[in-house]
Parts: sequence; C-alpha cells; structure tokens
Amino acid sequence: MRRPISLTLRLNLFFGIAILIVFFGLGWFIERSIEQHFSDGDAAELKTIAVAVINAMDAKTEEPIPKQRLNDFLVGHHGAILQVLHADKSIYFESAGHLDFSQFPIKPPNQNNVSTQRWDDGKHTYQILTHHKVKASASNDTVTVNVAMPIDYHLSFINNFRFALWTMIAIGVGAMGIMGWVAVRQGHSPLHNIISQIRRIHANDLNTRLNPETVPYELRHLATSFNEMLARMEQDFQRLSNFSADIAHELRTPVTNLLTQTQVSLSQERSNDEYKEILYSNIEEYERMAQMISDMLFLAQTENGLYELNSVEIDLLNEANNLLEYYEAWAEENEISLSLSGTAKVKGDKLMLRRVMSNLLSNAIKHTPAGNQVNITLSQNRKSATICIENSGVKIPAEHIPKLFDRFYRIDASRKRNGDSTGLGLAIVKSIVEIHGGKMDVISNKNTTRFCVKIPYLE
Repeated sequence: MRRPISLTLRLNLFFGIAILIVFFGLGWFIERSIEQHFSDGDAAELKTIAVAVINAMDAKTEEPIPKQRLNDFLVGHHGAILQVLHADKSIYFESAGHLDFSQFPIKPPNQNNVSTQRWDDGKHTYQILTHHKVKASASNDTVTVNVAMPIDYHLSFINNFRFALWTMIAIGVGAMGIMGWVAVRQGHSPLHNIISQIRRIHANDLNTRLNPETVPYELRHLATSFNEMLARMEQDFQRLSNFSADIAHELRTPVTNLLTQTQVSLSQERSNDEYKEILYSNIEEYERMAQMISDMLFLAQTENGLYELNSVEIDLLNEANNLLEYYEAWAEENEISLSLSGTAKVKGDKLMLRRVMSNLLSNAIKHTPAGNQVNITLSQNRKSATICIENSGVKIPAEHIPKLFDRFYRIDASRKRNGDSTGLGLAIVKSIVEIHGGKMDVISNKNTTRFCVKIPYLE
C-alpha cells in the first residue's frame, strides 16, 4: 500500500502550485500589456503619418502635392518611411530608407481599406501600415499609401523586459516557496506540540488531558476528540484492571478451597466414604470455576461479534412458563411467589433470550425477601417486545445502577459470594441484549426494583 505524502509536503505543493498560477498569470498579463502598449503606440504613429498624407493627397487643388511636403510629414517620426504608389503600382513617392517595399507581400485590406503587418527583412523589423484606394484630387487618381517604421528598439526593450520579468518571477516563486515551507512548518507547530504531549502519555497517566483552549480553533475538535478517547480508554483500562483483580479474587477462593481440602484429605488415612465426600465437595468448586470460564468465553464471543444469532420466532410467554416451572421449587423454598402476566412474541436467538430471562429471574429471586413476590410482565408492539421482571427488596442506590451490568460488580464492597453466582449474570444479559439491538432499563425505589428489556423484532 502506497504511503500517503506528508501534510507539510502536500500543503507546500498546493501553495507552490497556487504561486505558480498567480505569478505566471501576472507575468503573462504584464508581458502582453507591454507588447500591446508598444504595438498601439507604433500603430498610432503610423496612422498619424498616413492620415496627414491622405488629407494632403485629397486636398482640393489642381497642383500635385510637392514631394518635399510629403517628406515633411515624416519629420519628428524617427526612422519612418513613406511610399505612395499609383494605381498601376508605379512609384509616385518614396522616402529615403533601408526598406524595400517591393520585398514584402501586402496583406488584403479590411473594410476600411487598411491593412497592417510586421515585416523582418533580415536586418530590421518594421511595422507597416497600408491605406488602399486613396483618392488624389490633383491627378484624379487612386493611390496606395505605405507607411513603415522600424521597431527594433521596442522589440529589444520588450525582450530585455521579458527576461528581467521572468527572472524576477522565478526568483519570487522560489522565495515564496521557501517562505511557504517555513510558514507551513510554523503553522504546524501546535500540531507538533499536541503530538509531543500525546507521546508522553502512558498507561499510568491516562487521566492526562489536552487543553482545547490552548490550541488553535481548527485543532480544538481534535483535542476534544482525543480527550474523549482518553476518557474511554481510561474507563476501559480501569475496567480491565478491575476485571483482572476480580478474576483473581473469584478464582482464588475455589482454588484455595480445593487446595485446603486436598491437603487435609492427604494429612491422614481416611475411609472411602470420606474420600468420596471430599471429591463431591471438590466437584462443586470445579463446577463453579467451569461455569465462570464458560460465561467469560461467552462474553468474549458476543462482545467481539463471534457469536452468530440463530434467529427464530419465539413465544416469550411459553419460555417464561417453562422458567417459572424450573424456578418454582427454589422460590417456594425461599417463601417467594412468582407471577406472570401479558404475552409477547419476538424474533431472535431462542437460547440467548432464554438465558436473559433466566438470569434476570434468578437474580430477582436472590434479592427478594421471604414472603414477597417476583412479577414477570410481557408486552409487545409492532416493532419490539418488552420483558419486565420486578421484585420487592432493598433499593439499589442510583450511583450503582449504571455499573450493575459490569463484570463481577457487586454493590457491597465485601465481595461476598452469593450462592453459585459467578458475578457475570447481568453482564451476559447486557451483552445478549446489545447484540439483538435492544436496550435495558433499571428502575429501583424503596419498595421495588424493575429490570426491563426491550428487544426489537429482528427480520
């Protein structure tokens, strides 16, 4: 994969291209303007001479215009050459000069019987103006007036000016390119400062934040987004740290129990029945560790998109009835009654949604005082189905509710185990609901706590 060019080089290239376009456009305009200025000046001078000759030729007089007078029209016009031709191309007048008018082809006239051209005879370059069909009143003849002027000086000036102009433009482009590179480098200094601050951030100081008020406006969103990313990383890192500590804590107890019971059993000779009793006790610890490992693998699969949903039509009322039958004995043992109301159908993964209901129901039974009731309510609309499980009991403080679905999270700091719980039940519920595109809601007051799950109808 081709590596993208650096931002500095890219800006310098764009800046350089813009400079080239502006400078070369300006140079072309100046050069054309100078050339047009001299061309217009030469044309105006030639026209002045031609108009004077034409007016003299067309004067109402019977005497031909003296040739000396025609020469007088050239006075003050440096190097100007005049030729007047009869209709039969014979020369009526031709002033002294180095130009041989017979050597250049005369261009056809325009609608005003005028033609202009530039001619180079190998030694000099001339600007030539020709007036066709000029009437001479004295001879009642039609003549052609050619007026020429050498423009070598003007061309030399234009060439020197062009060289100086484009040399200065080249120097200006180079100087502006260097200044642009310096400006871009200086302009990127706030970005380099941000990079240096980011490089100093390590896992031990994820609480470091960039100050958006100290960076240019264009980088404030970058600083804000980076701070938000750091906050998420800090939260995830803290959760991972807590998760590692919780795993160690949760595994330490059964491993310690297994180790202690094994050491005690080996400390003296025992009967077969005593060994069996110890092994049965160890099996309980193994089952709990196996369940914890299974739950952790399940969470890893669901949270990383490795679990494929087997979407089918589910009758939630039927699933709820089966769960009530399963938990009925445990509920009666704890003097807790179970109730079910409503009906709902949804399309989703049957085993996973059954696990959601099972985890929420077992959690409700655990935290319901004896003599109270756990209620399951099902409802449905066109887009989703809702499962609510409500139980009586102690109010969950508001600050704990957002953390209930974290792995191994417990409201009491003692971390005391509750029965066969692995501390991952609600985390699994959250993960399953999320991969179904649903959401959860928890409401707790001094009398009841309600967990509601809304599952959209998957197609």
